[in-house]
Amino acid sequence: MKDPPAPQPSRARAGPLQEGRAAARRLWALGEPFHALTYFADEARTAFAAAGLRTFWAGYFAGRAAPLGAVGPEVVAATFASFAPAFVARRVPEVWSTTSPAGALAARLAGVDAAVQRALPGWADSTDALEAATLARRAAEAVDVPGRPLAAANSALPLPEQPHLALWQSLTTLREHRGDGHLATLLQHQLLGLPALVLSAAAGTTSADWLQKARGWSADEWADAGVVLAHRGLLADGALTADGQALRADVEADTDRLAQGPWTALGEAGCDRLAELLVPVRRAVIAAGDWPAHNPIGVPADI
Repeated sequence: MKDPPAPQPSRARAGPLQEGRAAARRLWALGEPFHALTYFADEARTAFAAAGLRTFWAGYFAGRAAPLGAVGPEVVAATFASFAPAFVARRVPEVWSTTSPAGALAARLAGVDAAVQRALPGWADSTDALEAATLARRAAEAVDVPGRPLAAANSALPLPEQPHLALWQSLTTLREHRGDGHLATLLQHQLLGLPALVLSAAAGTTSADWLQKARGWSADEWADAGVVLAHRGLLADGALTADGQALRADVEADTDRLAQGPWTALGEAGCDRLAELLVPVRRAVIAAGDWPAHNPIGVPADI
């Protein structure tokens, strides 16, 4: 008979490392719906269209890549990592023929601003928004940028004067910092790109058919990746094996570990207060319908 699992340390007795990991995961889950207004809110699509980015994917690639400058498809595919290179090349660098990186940056802030005014009326000018922006800025200023291109590019942008937009920009820097670390972890485990998507779909986080098409991979490429993962013992009959589940858990733990630096710098009290301020923001965004169910971002529902 196997020994029972060891009891988990309580919050009061958890050390700095465990606290940092927990804060990194919790604050990402709380802040991500607010960041994702730039993808899912109608106002964001309207703002991108006004800048000449008339399709969802044109706005997505230009808006997210704009901090890097007018980069080509190779850089976008490498830094975003989950998209098929050919899928990216059908939008980049064409997006830079209709708007500049500066125009895309302005459009993404305009879209978020309009979405906030609708989803959180009166909040943008509140003391809570200002306090949340101040705390998030302190964390974002502590990001370690070597090896993290999207975090570095976003951290170099000037913060908007309006608190709600400053909060959005700081949370964006922090989520890209986490994302860069996540890609490093996937690379270490030989899962970067399509293999990670196939495992995610097998875990039931998102529909495999939807995710394959939304990231631009062909059915044959998806199937071939599944065969490789099965040979590695991570999939069986399209489902995660015990080894596959364990590897996914390791990736998430490593991602949390690599993301903890800014939150450790902010401190436990600062993290707790920022979390408290973000809870109603997250709820409002979800209640407004700006956080689609079963989206591919992978934020845990239980926070």
